[in-house]
Amino acid sequence: MSVTNTAVTAQVAGTIPEGPCGDDDCGIRDVLDRLGDRWTVLVIVELSKGVRRFRELERAIPGISQRMLTLTTKRLCRDGMVERIAYPTIPPQVEYRLTETGRSLAAAIGALADWSREHRDVITSARQRWDVEHGVDGTE
Repeated sequence: MSVTNTAVTAQVAGTIPEGPCGDDDCGIRDVLDRLGDRWTVLVIVELSKGVRRFRELERAIPGISQRMLTLTTKRLCRDGMVERIAYPTIPPQVEYRLTETGRSLAAAIGALADWSREHRDVITSARQRWDVEHGVDGTE
C-alpha cells in the first residue's frame, strides 16, 4: 500500500501516523527525494566549484543527458538551490551558480563524502563478513 493510501486509511480510522517530524507530511520526504536523485548531487558538487555554463556542466558530469541536465537544473532553481542567469546574447548564454541554500547543501554533501571515505574500509570489511556468513557471492 502506498504512503498516500496508508495516510488516508489512517485518517479515516481516526489515527494519524507519526513520522520523523511528529506528523506524516513535514516535508522531509520531498526534500530527500530531491537529494536522493543521482544527478542532483552531481550538479551540486560541480557547482560548488564555481559558476558554470550549461555545456560546462554537461561535460563535467559523465553520463548525464541534455534533457536530464535541463530537468535537474530547473528543479534545483525551483527549490532555491541554484540560480540561473541568462544573458541576452546570440546565442543565449546561461550560467548557473549555487545560492546560499545550495552552498549549505554542498557543505553537507561534502561532509557525507568525507564520512564515506573515512568509513569505506570498515564498510567493505563488514560487507565481506556478511557475505561469507550468509553465503552470498558479493555481487548484489
